[in-house]
Amino acid sequence: MGMADARRIPVGLFAVWTVSRSALLLYVLKVWVFPGPDVTSDVSVIYRGWYDVLRSGGFPSGDVSWQYPPGAVLAVLSPALLPFLDYAHAFFALALLADLAVVCLLLYAGARDGGGVRGVWLWTLGVALLGPTVYARYDLMVTAVAVAALVAGARRPRVLGVLAGFGALLKVWPALLLAGAVRRRAWGAAAVAAGGLALVCAVVMPGAFTFLRHQGGRGTEVESLGALVLHAARHFGWRGRVLLHYGSVEFLGPWVGAVSAGAMVLSVAGLGWLVVWRLSARAFSPRTLADAGFVAVLVFTVTSRVISPQYLVWLVGLGAVCLCCRGSRMEVPAVLVLVACPVTVLEFPVYFGEVVASDGVGVLSLVVRNGLLVGATVSAARTLWRDTVRARDQLFTPPPPLPSPSRQGALPL
Repeated sequence: MGMADARRIPVGLFAVWTVSRSALLLYVLKVWVFPGPDVTSDVSVIYRGWYDVLRSGGFPSGDVSWQYPPGAVLAVLSPALLPFLDYAHAFFALALLADLAVVCLLLYAGARDGGGVRGVWLWTLGVALLGPTVYARYDLMVTAVAVAALVAGARRPRVLGVLAGFGALLKVWPALLLAGAVRRRAWGAAAVAAGGLALVCAVVMPGAFTFLRHQGGRGTEVESLGALVLHAARHFGWRGRVLLHYGSVEFLGPWVGAVSAGAMVLSVAGLGWLVVWRLSARAFSPRTLADAGFVAVLVFTVTSRVISPQYLVWLVGLGAVCLCCRGSRMEVPAVLVLVACPVTVLEFPVYFGEVVASDGVGVLSLVVRNGLLVGATVSAARTLWRDTVRARDQLFTPPPPLPSPSRQGALPL
């Protein structure tokens, strides 16, 4: 697909995007009622309360549910850009614009890198299947920054670094996009961007890093991979509790600390694997940057003590960027993430009551969702290893004689 073909955008694609996004807006605006608990309360109550505190010049350091890096202030204050709307409506409008920005970025990347509209379809369907929760969290805005970083980073390492550093100050995980960067200037730009913004926040607004104190006392969130052990234990007499704690619904009680420690061990093991991969990899190609970022975020998502529904939008966005590259081998993990999206809607919000009670279809949907994410992680990690480590001998094998003197090999990112 050439750049000129970008003008020939499938009518069906934008029809699906328009209809699905109209439905999401009707749900978050409460014209239609989505099954389960109200997913918009985070915006209308929590974000709105933080908005008032932040406008006064300080961070909500006394609120234990504030567990975000200082750059999150920009997302929470962003509805001020639309003063003619109330806070919640302005937030939903900005989420829609971020969604549209991702579509435009993926269309450009697909036309430039030969992947066509596969990535745009993945994004369009994935966000639709995740339901209205996506528009009621600021993760969509962070994902737009991450997608922009990967799309720009293949040719402009410094832009990748700046956007990854900026994204890390919004919600930490975009720093993982640097896993596949081979240019030092990408890492340097990320450090400068993140450090500069952090310094400004610390100087201008007190309490910028108090969120770090709110991490140690957390339990295990009921939707995480480790929580499945505790869901099962409740049926064998385990006497723990499920409470709203540190801003999420968590297990508290005996052995929760061990489960949380186990999740931390898995995260450290995942980090160790990424380090080993990075030191072993030699066959870098133009798609390695997106593939490595996708794998890194998958690893830390499945090993986290929290796997909230909105985390899926990170994976959908990164998987979509992978599919924008011609010859991408991430189709299987990307499709597994896509299948996990409607299952996620079942566990939250539709059957969240059953999840909290460790009962019925709620826990079954949680088992299936987490199983799909584990499968996607293993598949993506194996693919990345095969493409970059096992293929390295091919990288240095002299090519057979050709009419052209050009040599094929890995392209630097």
